[in-house]
Amino acid sequence: MEINVILQLIDLVVSGKFIIRHYSSGAIKLMNILAIDTATSSCSVAIWSDGNIISSHNEGVSRSQAEVLVPTIQQVLKKAKIKAYNLDLLVTTIGPGAFTGIRIGLATARAIAQVVRVPCLGLTTTEVIAHAVPKTAWQEGTLLVALDSKRADIYVQAFANGHKPISEVSAIYPADLGKWLQGVPSPIYVVGDKRAQAVEVLTKAGYKTIVIDKLEVPDGSVMTEIASERWTKGDILKTPLPLYLRPPDAKLPRAGGRLRP
Repeated sequence: MEINVILQLIDLVVSGKFIIRHYSSGAIKLMNILAIDTATSSCSVAIWSDGNIISSHNEGVSRSQAEVLVPTIQQVLKKAKIKAYNLDLLVTTIGPGAFTGIRIGLATARAIAQVVRVPCLGLTTTEVIAHAVPKTAWQEGTLLVALDSKRADIYVQAFANGHKPISEVSAIYPADLGKWLQGVPSPIYVVGDKRAQAVEVLTKAGYKTIVIDKLEVPDGSVMTEIASERWTKGDILKTPLPLYLRPPDAKLPRAGGRLRP
C-alpha cells in the first residue's frame, strides 16, 4: 500500500536527502522535472533538465511498486547528479490504470512536491502513451490508445493528429468499440497493451486499422517532455487527483470489518 511509500519518504526527509530548496545568490537556476509513473504494469522514473532527458529508468514490476519506486527515484536522481531540492516540478500519471498503482505514484509525487515546495502536474496514462507516438507516424486518421483494465472492459481514448484528444478517457467493452469510434477519421492507428484485441474487433466492424507496436505503458521521459511544454516556472497548479473509471477491486468487509456476533 502507499503507506509504505510515505514511510520511505519520511526516512529520506529525516536523513537529509530531501532538503527544502534554496539557492545561493547568483546561482544558475536550471529547470528540472521529475516524472513518476506506477499506474499500469511498470515503474517509470525520469529526470528532464533544460531540454534533455539526463536520467531515466523503466521496468516491468513483478513485485510491489511501493517497494520499487522510492529506490528507483534515488537511483535516477543520483545518476542525474541532481538533488531533490533542485527540482522545479513533479509530474505523475493519474490514471486510468491499476487502483493501487495510481495511489502509489500520486502519493509519492505529491509528498515529494510538498517537501521540496514545488508544483505537481497530473497526466493521464492514455495521453502519455499517445504522445510517445511521433507526429510523423500518422498524417491522417485517428490514433486509438487501448489499455488493459484487468477486467472485461478496456480503457480507451482517441486522438487526432498532433496528439489532440477527440474523446474523453473511457472504459468500454471491446464489442462496443466500433460504435464508440463511429464517425472518426480513418484509418485507425492502435497503440497500447490491448491493441491486439482492439484491432480484432475493429477489423471485424469494417475499420481499416494500423498497429503501432512497442508502446504499451507510460514512459517517464515522455511525461517530462509533455510537462515542459505545458508548464512554465511560476505557474500555480492544482493538486492532481486520481482518475478512476470504475470502483477499486478491494471491498470493505461486511460490518466494517468488525466480527459478527
